[in-house]
Amino acid sequence: MANLPPYLFAEIDRKKEAKVAQGIDVISLGIGDPDQPTPDHIVDAMAKAIRNPANHRYPSYPGAKRYREACAQWMQNRFGVDVDADTEVLALIGSKEGIAHLFPAFVDVGDYTLVPGCGYPVYHTGGILVGGISHFMPMTEQNDFLADFESTPEDVLARAKMMFISYPNNPTSAIATTDYFESAIAFAREHDLLLIHDNAYSEIGFDGYRPPSILELPGARDVAIELFSCSKAYNMTGWRVAFATGNADAIKALATVKSNIDSGIFTAVQDAAIEAMLGPQDVVAGISDIYQRRRDLVIDALDAIGMKARKPKGTIYVWAHVPEGYDSAGFATKVLEEANVIVAPGNAYGPSGEGYIRISLATPDDRLAEAIERIKNTL
Repeated sequence: MANLPPYLFAEIDRKKEAKVAQGIDVISLGIGDPDQPTPDHIVDAMAKAIRNPANHRYPSYPGAKRYREACAQWMQNRFGVDVDADTEVLALIGSKEGIAHLFPAFVDVGDYTLVPGCGYPVYHTGGILVGGISHFMPMTEQNDFLADFESTPEDVLARAKMMFISYPNNPTSAIATTDYFESAIAFAREHDLLLIHDNAYSEIGFDGYRPPSILELPGARDVAIELFSCSKAYNMTGWRVAFATGNADAIKALATVKSNIDSGIFTAVQDAAIEAMLGPQDVVAGISDIYQRRRDLVIDALDAIGMKARKPKGTIYVWAHVPEGYDSAGFATKVLEEANVIVAPGNAYGPSGEGYIRISLATPDDRLAEAIERIKNTL
């Protein structure tokens, strides 16, 4: 426990609440929690499902069969990938839960996990909780923030069990090429690693870009599983519903851990998620359109005040350089104290994040514009 850092987003919430308690108007650009409501047809499906007495009992550990079949159908509809609903799909209480439970399934004390140099914090903290060790794969702007697994030392590889990648990437918003995914698959096979692709932002793409599934590529299922979530795709962060799919042995091991720890997702929520995945999909494009408009607003505003940022092709974040003379934490603190705006310091996502901040687009347009104006006034 002494090695476990405070959870980033809990700290952001704490700082916001402290300011609000003083009567201060705080604009939070720190957390990727959609400000738009869950689409009506999904809420209506939940309203119907919650009145079904059969859904009031303990839920199935791996997920209701109809839910797993819907996940498999969604994979076919979206990516043209066939997965077995019985052996290659597992319901998750949000993808964060699945990530955390992979560690007791595969990592013993002293084992390494290869973790992106900028990545979701649980890739690292999950290992701490089981006595594992993280090796941070370097990510730089020069290599388009593609985690450099090839540079991993041989002594680390000899004790490594898993490797995480995530594209579109949180926090950098980077996307990966087919060649990169193919290299990651080959690397995992060569070094007997479980490859986990966290595809939580699979449905948020801009300028015609549609993020792929790693399972579309030959050989991926031999070494990889992939995590998908309804959170960002359908504005369902609070519903806590997701799934893992891919290598059957890995799915079975993850299911074994889960069944000894949790009792699964409330079945009515699974029914709502079925409607999300198999119902009208035009809402997905509409959600992406909102974020694309906000991306353009933020990129233009940052450019006007001299802060550099790449124009992302996906996710709900802008990854921006801090101004010269600041580090990530120092600039985030300055913005909080002087502008009452919360941004996430890049170094909180790993060592490759130093020198950047992450700006969430999950805020109404006018508040985004006001936040950037406030930041401008601190410079």
